[in-house]
Amino acid sequence: MAAPQPQQTANEIGGNFRAEGGVGALLRRSGKFAKRHLGFIAQLLIFAFAVGIAYRQLFDPVDQRQFGHYLRSGFHAVTLAIAGWAVHMAFSSAAHSRLGLALRRLSLARELIVRVLTMTIVLIIVAIAFQLALYARVEAPWLWTHLPVIVAVAFALSFFIGVSFEIRRLIGARVLGSFILGTYHRPQREWRIVMFLDLANSTMLAEKMGEIRVHDLITRFFFDIDQPIADHGGEIHAYIGDQVVVSWALSNDSVRNASSVRCFFAIKDKMERLAGVYQRDFGVVPRFRAGLHAGPVVISECGDTKRQLAYFGDTMNVTARLEEYCKTIEAALVVSGELLRNIEMPVGLGISDRGDIVLRGRERPLDASVVHPTMGWFL
Repeated sequence: MAAPQPQQTANEIGGNFRAEGGVGALLRRSGKFAKRHLGFIAQLLIFAFAVGIAYRQLFDPVDQRQFGHYLRSGFHAVTLAIAGWAVHMAFSSAAHSRLGLALRRLSLARELIVRVLTMTIVLIIVAIAFQLALYARVEAPWLWTHLPVIVAVAFALSFFIGVSFEIRRLIGARVLGSFILGTYHRPQREWRIVMFLDLANSTMLAEKMGEIRVHDLITRFFFDIDQPIADHGGEIHAYIGDQVVVSWALSNDSVRNASSVRCFFAIKDKMERLAGVYQRDFGVVPRFRAGLHAGPVVISECGDTKRQLAYFGDTMNVTARLEEYCKTIEAALVVSGELLRNIEMPVGLGISDRGDIVLRGRERPLDASVVHPTMGWFL
């Protein structure tokens, strides 16, 4: 029986953080995180401005219900919203830091409490600072009358935002939106890029390391590759054992479609940076392979007590078989000709044409190629 994996020490967590690029990488992730949520940020600021106006209408004397005061309250609320969002972005961007990894060891309820309390404290500080900036003083009536209301509203909004993002994180923003809008209440046919990425030799690793320890390895691997997937616009459809299924909408933009290929090599680059960390913690560096394909996918809601989006169709089957084919030819990434015809290959990546191949369970051959980095590859 394999010994249980020890808790990570502060030095180990710090080593993991430094392996990913330290503060510079953290700032880059913050920028990418904010860029991915521009739409939500815009909606949040508009909502905050409306809340500020409503606050002025509900809690201030009639003689202060003037345009200038309404405008000031609106901007006050926007300032609080920006501060709250900054706290949330800091938590999300620091997922691999000491704080982020420590929070991962907490239960969801405790993690949410930490996030909400932190956000509330920051909002109180910002509210007082904004008051000082406007009036150069903080009067006692404001402290006893307005500040408690601001604290209550800040806490309520922090809790709402925290719960919303935890739900989005658990089931995915696209899935949550589709359930609310009923997008896939009836089956829909969409053109999508699909990637099946599989951890290599997981059965052998389980025999060598034990099921619990290899599961720790797989869990860490999935956590570490999440950021490159998100950075390249991928949507994680499912985790199946030691395999993750990722998809992108197929568009008319060949450069945008190439994000799927860049994503695989971004994962590869990140795992190379973390090789020392994995070798230290597990005695092995994970190897993986993937198949990429593009085509029509039928998407629909399935289940009742446990609802989820299910992907059906030949595209899913072909992608799974391409991933299996990687193992046969000992390649890291095999891409179908259908996808290659719809992407502009990134600089520094080469193609080795395999011609028409026959995949297990299919009669018709499929043209496919191995994609590999060349000397000029860079992210």
